Amino acid sequence: MAAEEVDPAKLEIADELIAERNNFTPGETPDDMTPWQRPITAAIDILNNWVGRIICLLMIPLIAVVVIEVFSRNTFSIMANNGWGDLARALGLGPTVFAYDISRMVAGVLFMAAAGYGLMRGVHIRADFLYRNWSDKTQATVDAVLYLALFLPSMALFTWISAKFFMVAYLTGETAFDSTWSPALWPARIAMPIGGALLFLQGFPELFRAFHKMGKERERVFLWGTAAVLVVIALEMWVPGILPIFEWVTALFEPGGFFDMPKPVIGLIMLGTMIFVIFIGFPISFTLIFLAFGFGIWGLNFKLTGLLMTLNTNSTMLSDQLMAVPLFILMGIVMEAAGLMERLFSSIQMIMSRVRGSLYIAVLIVSTIFAAATGIVGASVTILGIMAGATMSRSGYNVRLSAGAITAGGTLGILIPPSIMLIVMGPVLDVSTLDLFRGAFVPGALLASLYLIYTLGRCWLNPELGPILAEADQPKTSNNYRLEVILICIGVLAICRVFGLALGGAFGFIPFGGLIVLLAALLISYRAYKNLTVLRIVTPIVIGVQIIYSLSQLMAVDGVEFGLFYQIAWLIFLGFGTYKAVGLYSTTTAKNFHFSDLWNEFFAGLMPPTILISFALGSILMGFATPAEAAAMGAFGSILLSLAYGKFKIASFFDSLIKALEITVLIMFLVAASNFFGAEFSMLGTPKMMTEVLLGLDMSPYMILIIIMALIFVLGWPLEWVPIVLIVLPVLLPTVMALDLPGFESQYDKMVWFGILVAVNLQTAWLSPPVALSAYFLKGVVPNWDLKDIYLGMMQFMVIQLIGLVLLFSFPQLVLWLPRIMGG
Repeated sequence: MAAEEVDPAKLEIADELIAERNNFTPGETPDDMTPWQRPITAAIDILNNWVGRIICLLMIPLIAVVVIEVFSRNTFSIMANNGWGDLARALGLGPTVFAYDISRMVAGVLFMAAAGYGLMRGVHIRADFLYRNWSDKTQATVDAVLYLALFLPSMALFTWISAKFFMVAYLTGETAFDSTWSPALWPARIAMPIGGALLFLQGFPELFRAFHKMGKERERVFLWGTAAVLVVIALEMWVPGILPIFEWVTALFEPGGFFDMPKPVIGLIMLGTMIFVIFIGFPISFTLIFLAFGFGIWGLNFKLTGLLMTLNTNSTMLSDQLMAVPLFILMGIVMEAAGLMERLFSSIQMIMSRVRGSLYIAVLIVSTIFAAATGIVGASVTILGIMAGATMSRSGYNVRLSAGAITAGGTLGILIPPSIMLIVMGPVLDVSTLDLFRGAFVPGALLASLYLIYTLGRCWLNPELGPILAEADQPKTSNNYRLEVILICIGVLAICRVFGLALGGAFGFIPFGGLIVLLAALLISYRAYKNLTVLRIVTPIVIGVQIIYSLSQLMAVDGVEFGLFYQIAWLIFLGFGTYKAVGLYSTTTAKNFHFSDLWNEFFAGLMPPTILISFALGSILMGFATPAEAAAMGAFGSILLSLAYGKFKIASFFDSLIKALEITVLIMFLVAASNFFGAEFSMLGTPKMMTEVLLGLDMSPYMILIIIMALIFVLGWPLEWVPIVLIVLPVLLPTVMALDLPGFESQYDKMVWFGILVAVNLQTAWLSPPVALSAYFLKGVVPNWDLKDIYLGMMQFMVIQLIGLVLLFSFPQLVLWLPRIMGG
């Protein structure tokens, strides 16, 4: 199917990567499918469907174990710091010995055991750039050949080798060596052969569906050809030497034979074959596994290849960093299902109703908050389109600028933490996910600010692009509405500053000082919001304290850096706020002053995502929790918020678990397959050879880096971020590490900076027609917008993205400032 012919109705908003999943009911088979194939297909589909429905429930104990650990450890720390350590020990509080191992094992079982379910549901990612343009019969024939030649043999080998790996752990009583608890490993490792066997079985229904799709005549020819090949293989195995075929093939690989090549060259052929097979549309995970097996045996040997497969799969299953993937995904899906963002959008729209381009402001603010609460691009673009598309059309907003703002704002989820991409990228770059999160905040804020400046600047030059809402649609406010906005901004940011100081232990001189001061600040703010007399007393105190604090911070800044500009901008705003707030003390201004009712709606919409962002991401950035622990707390918090708002239902929550499982299988199985492929590729020595060639070119290091970034940008058109991060990035990484770039204190800093550059680059590629799925998500919910206009709107913001990328490339401190400040 051509890019322009994508059916938006078939797009699944839970995640852009699995937009064309299978939509049949497990157990259903076409009436005209070959009779003997129907019961086999139905039985295997039902088996894997039940496995998936059971496995997804493991997310509940996964959340529970981590939440117990976080609560017990931090409660003990708070009590011990305030002299109540003995009581905390008596209550059994403190770090647990079991949470670390149980949580990572459960997370590993989640994706491994459900891999067959993922194939049945069609969630394993394809790069069908060429495949979708073929006829149905050609697609089916290619699928059948690849399932027979690649999938079934590789899954059989995977199952056999992983079963031996499991048996060694079971018979020897092998335990984890990297934890205090040191549990037995076989309960987790058994998921590898089980997952492999279920994948192997699911290959037959996929093969039979391909037979059905190609038609009876071609199926008959295909089956006879397959039978002939199997007879030849059986004869050669049972009666060695009866046919010379295997001898001829073996001779080609012996020293002096046609395929006797240097290992780095074999790696290059492996890379080229991978690109070819991926682009003809076969699921990438299985392509990588088969090629790693085949080329590993050719260039190395069978024993080493099997060892690399088991070790890399096992390390992916037991990764404590990647454990955050299913939990952050669940958090975002529950937030989306609860519909907690519509209220915030409506209130911001009303607050900004007297400003040109108010809907652009609402879209970009909500998209930034939603990005920090979910990290799922498909959901963000779709929900923003539903909330804003019709209103923008009705209000006379420019379609191109509107489409660009929605799609660009929606893509912030790929960059702003808790970005799933950054979680996956951390182990690839061998840097802390925490530092990638910290490094992404300023770039995320920079891009959101550039979007706002561009849209508002366009509206200022041409008011028709974003007209002010009609007088009848504007909410009732006080006569000093601008003062309302200023006081609310100062109050909210003051509470945020108190929260940050509390997390940093600034009030630790009294027991539970941080919590007490924060609650007191919230109470005083509420009273000031409700009572004009209290507001008059509190306002000068709050502004004065913040001016003094900002001046002290400004004097502490050493040199020209991001913090300098932040403090100067904040002081200018406080000065303007002081000027406007003086009117509170005059009878004329204060007589009719009150906070409008729309602020109640604003805070009701703002609180849910703010609570999640503060406690999930705040704990990560301040170093109080690992990303995985914060993800569990965020998922738990989203469930509590859904309950509090009356949106929680068992059926919808189970659907959220299923969706989260499908996306987790997609990402994590591909991580495991990519690690296996990358290990083989590295062992062949090809990355080293490519690095030497690139560094030997007569170019500056920055020019080589620009070429690498351009390559990633171009690959972002036909490929999703998952294969680029997991396959392309490891190939390019040795070259980047070898580049002599001045201005970095360490190799680690350079990798953090490079990781954020790649993230922004891939976000830019999201806005690049003709393949960008965000256009189809938006078209699906705003069908009256022409796809051409959506494309032209996206391309405007793609240029802004490139400007942001150039700024980050030119000024690495924009990325490294926050990691250095918060990391000491």
